[in-house]
Amino acid sequence: MMDNFTPGPFAEELVTAGIPEHLHEWLGQMGIGALVVKMGIHFLEMSPERTVATMPVQGNTQVAGILHGGAHVVLAETLGSFSAGMHAGEGRHAVGIEVNATHHRSIASGTVTGTCTAIHLGRTLATHEVVMTDEAGRKLSTARITNMIRDNREPDAGA
Repeated sequence: MMDNFTPGPFAEELVTAGIPEHLHEWLGQMGIGALVVKMGIHFLEMSPERTVATMPVQGNTQVAGILHGGAHVVLAETLGSFSAGMHAGEGRHAVGIEVNATHHRSIASGTVTGTCTAIHLGRTLATHEVVMTDEAGRKLSTARITNMIRDNREPDAGA
């Protein structure tokens, strides 16, 4: 029987995305998600308290040629959800229940860095602030995400 903590078919995807080796067992059966791969998000640091990743502007722009506001939110929700999932631990999972973002300035090329910092790590809720910056360290946007921490359901005996 396989569980979410058994290495699986996504090993190459995890390495390419920069997922630290100690998290491969956790993500081995589910990977990082098709949208994370499509957006080009690459992880630099991962923990419940702080997660950092980069994302290219190229390929993630809107019609005016600047980074799409939704791309900011995808990066923020990805970092906050992964951080909350690590906080939840084995036998539990995180489900996003609220996300908001304020855009401070635009960017038309280069790489965005998202830095996710825990605001609250509780038994049932985890809240993180995510700040996106450009290569010069200028703040592009600030987001906040709250995740509910839930117990995994036991599979039905008859299934």
